[in-house]
Amino acid sequence: MGLGVRERFENIQERVAAAALRSGRAPSGVCLVAAVKRVPVDRILEAVEAGVKALGENYVQEAQRLKEQIPSPVHWHMIGNLQSKKARQAVRLFDVVETVDREKIANELQRCAQEEGKRLDVMVQVDLAGEATKSGVDPGRIRRLIEAVAACENLRCVGLMTMPPFFDDPEGARPYFAELRRLRDRLQPSAPQGVELKELSMGMSGDFEVAVEEGATLVRIGTALFGPRKP
Repeated sequence: MGLGVRERFENIQERVAAAALRSGRAPSGVCLVAAVKRVPVDRILEAVEAGVKALGENYVQEAQRLKEQIPSPVHWHMIGNLQSKKARQAVRLFDVVETVDREKIANELQRCAQEEGKRLDVMVQVDLAGEATKSGVDPGRIRRLIEAVAACENLRCVGLMTMPPFFDDPEGARPYFAELRRLRDRLQPSAPQGVELKELSMGMSGDFEVAVEEGATLVRIGTALFGPRKP
């Protein structure tokens, strides 16, 4: 028999801890965000019971369905591309939106958050790969976007997120993770008041150890935790 969700979670936690220690960091500084796209509810519940504290969903409609079936107090992260017409649902459903990549989305989230009376944590998604299939703001325009988010009273910019190209060898992703950390380090000293870029969301099932070594505070893990997804 293969490993269950609890055993997989414990294994991932051990690997995260070892990677953090290799880079001179405390393992407690890294949070596993379980990527639950197309994952059956019973497996998600197993993960929560095992100790997963944050769930990441790509689609607002799926998050709505899952939240009705998962009553446990977990943090919900939006980790997929967000359409402006879904901003109100996102504000209602998620604790963190990791994929703000343009001012239009920031402004729409602000409008909805203000109307809902909510303060929403957001992260700026950065496109470091230049791939047409991936979302994200160009690094040269990120400062302007951060300033736009900072001007939104109901949004709190807490960090940066990126998705590198896929590599068979996880070492291939290392330069992208290192560049996001360096970008954060350059931006933070002159960031607008109230902006603390403490979170770096980077790394998935195939490369999360490298991401942690390069400074990840959030790793988005699906397959390594839940096994292969259904088509």
